[in-house]
Amino acid sequence: MVFELDKAIEILERTPASIETLLHGISNEWLMHNEGDNTWSPYEIIGHLIHGEKTDWIPRAKIILSQSQNKTFEPFDRFAQNKQGQTKTISELLKEFKKLRAENIKELLALNIDKLALKKTGIHPELGEVNLQELLSTWVVHDLGHIAQISRVMAKQYKDEVGVWQAYLGILKK
Repeated sequence: MVFELDKAIEILERTPASIETLLHGISNEWLMHNEGDNTWSPYEIIGHLIHGEKTDWIPRAKIILSQSQNKTFEPFDRFAQNKQGQTKTISELLKEFKKLRAENIKELLALNIDKLALKKTGIHPELGEVNLQELLSTWVVHDLGHIAQISRVMAKQYKDEVGVWQAYLGILKK
């Protein structure tokens, strides 16, 4: 599929509701377990998504579209959610994510991005030159990746419970 902003927004707009449907009102056993050392629980994933809404996608898009000579992005701390000592409930996190995403979609639309703007570039601190289309495409794939991750982490909570059906459940092998 070729990138189109309106198609990207279709996914970006739906991510909060998709995640909320999956996580709102379920027990902590589903929310707080992960896949082992150095992995994230669904609760931590929401914290990560919130941090991204605040510091990643729109701020970087604005850097790319700015008139500034310095187009270098601030490094993104992928583990910031673990350093903040989150004490909010999952309901509070889901509400915050939904609010931030709605604001960011509104801001994205206000940027009036055209095909020429999509080719403008910024500098990622590790990856080098990237363009706006790549950044926005990554935002979509990042969302979908974390939705899949949440599902996988949750599925693995019953890995030992499914017995011989493990052979048919590819999600448990990843």
